[in-house]
Amino acid sequence: MAEEWWDPRGKFRPLHRFNPVRLQFLKERLCRHFGRAPHGDRPLAGLRLLDIGCGGGLVAEPLTRLGAEVVGVDATARNIEVARLHAAESGLAIDYRHGAAEDLAGGKEAFDAVLALEIVEHVASVEAFVAAAASLTKPGGLLVVATLNRTLKAFALAVVGAEYVLGWLPKGTHDWRKFVRPSELEAAFRDAGLALSDITGVSYNPLLDRWSLGTDLDVNYLAVATKA
Repeated sequence: MAEEWWDPRGKFRPLHRFNPVRLQFLKERLCRHFGRAPHGDRPLAGLRLLDIGCGGGLVAEPLTRLGAEVVGVDATARNIEVARLHAAESGLAIDYRHGAAEDLAGGKEAFDAVLALEIVEHVASVEAFVAAAASLTKPGGLLVVATLNRTLKAFALAVVGAEYVLGWLPKGTHDWRKFVRPSELEAAFRDAGLALSDITGVSYNPLLDRWSLGTDLDVNYLAVATKA
């Protein structure tokens, strides 16, 4: 599926529809935390960001256009090849690397913000992953996580609906048992020296084919944690 990352009508269409909401959230929270004016041409200039599980670069590229210096990491080598090619075609300088957060942890690199979007529900250990991501976050920096809540509603919509009824995702993409409750994520934050500062729900309206931010955490949600 890697070659289809940038086809808005292909297999990644749901992600393309979801992406503007994620980017709106990221821009607003980053600008608020770092005291930037969100309406400038390059409001994120001077910030160094790490995008873990970057895929084909759907988040890394817009953030680069907003002025950030972005490092994108993905465990799938083909995704990194696609991301590098598309960035080159777009004239964007993005540091894409094949690997995982744990590969960078323990080194000397640190970032103003670390993004883990739709990734923690796939890792072997949420606690170990969050600890690695926290170690890559500068003091006073942010860790932003987007994931799925372990509720019956999430099972019905994100697994049965998205994979088996609508066919948005290949069957077996998600294991509902690995979905992460907000309380579990907050506990992992605390253990890693992070404090939860914001949590926002993301909901889908099938009639409008539109995603929106709100207070409903039952299925998708975004969480922001600050490193002391």
